[in-house]
Amino acid sequence: MITKKVNNVQDATEGIEGGMTIMFGGFGLCGIPENTIAALVNTTISDLTCISNNAGVDDFGLGLLLQKKQIKKMISSYVGENAEFERQMLSGELEVELTPQGTLAERCRAAQAGIPAFFTPAGYGTEVAEGKEVREFNGKMHIMEEAFKADFAIVKAWKGDEAGNLIFKGTARNFNACMAGAAKITIAEVEELVPVGTLDPNQIHIPGIMVQRIFQGEKFEKRIEQRTVRVKN
Repeated sequence: MITKKVNNVQDATEGIEGGMTIMFGGFGLCGIPENTIAALVNTTISDLTCISNNAGVDDFGLGLLLQKKQIKKMISSYVGENAEFERQMLSGELEVELTPQGTLAERCRAAQAGIPAFFTPAGYGTEVAEGKEVREFNGKMHIMEEAFKADFAIVKAWKGDEAGNLIFKGTARNFNACMAGAAKITIAEVEELVPVGTLDPNQIHIPGIMVQRIFQGEKFEKRIEQRTVRVKN
């Protein structure tokens, strides 16, 4: 069995350079590869193009890379929780490509499956469709979206084994599962790394063939992006 285990986050991120395109898994602040992001913040790498459902918050997640001006372009579907993101976008410091959430997920999944492009009705007749091929299917107009081309995909899993097999937990499965294997190199950050044969094969969400590097994170912070409470009358 080929082992995908690396010793630490520094070994996992070897080869990441400025100007690269990187996918970051997670949904909101749930299931984000926070140890890997923190390691990148401590480097001088810049001019990154980041593909992520959202851009973190001001002091956590991708918001930390934004603070250090390490991101040149964000490809996202939801960016409403980050004031620094808004400031950089409005000032022209940050290039932004807003994408419908389903389209974002499918562009990841298409890259994972080796599909170069697909047609979707989402975004037809809006700015999203500008410059894209349009075709009619069953009486409905669709636009062509290309699969992402990324250098690295960085995902976070609940459990993984040394062969790279991954199990996600709850909402963390969003975007992590479709990004794994969708880039030239996939890095998996896990809360618990176990020997091969420990995981129940029926519970594995991503097979190890889609992962090139895996390591156990040292610290995980269970943040809530927006705390919503209801007062009982």
